[in-house]
Amino acid sequence: MKNLLTCLALAALALPALAAPAAADAASAPAAKKAPTAQQTKMKSCNADAKAKDLKGDERKAFMKTCLSTSKQEKQHDKMTSCNADAKTKDLKGDERKAFMKECLSNKPA
Repeated sequence: MKNLLTCLALAALALPALAAPAAADAASAPAAKKAPTAQQTKMKSCNADAKAKDLKGDERKAFMKTCLSTSKQEKQHDKMTSCNADAKTKDLKGDERKAFMKECLSNKPA
């Protein structure tokens, strides 16, 4: 009976020590920041530009729309350039080239 009580007492003392590292990991997880996404970085940059230009209201809204959509235009331009280069490398002509370009441009970027 003494051994059982001794074991229970030791287990009760050891339990908080075992739980402390897990609690520390859980507390530090939300504190650790994830790297910002490309969209978040772009938003931060556009906001800084709008603030530097002291834009307000509709002017700011129009500027932000243009600023944030620029990356989409750049991506489409890059995709078109890449697809054209691939078509040229494969020496495609006529209908084959049209079909290839249609498929290439419709694919989602990797």
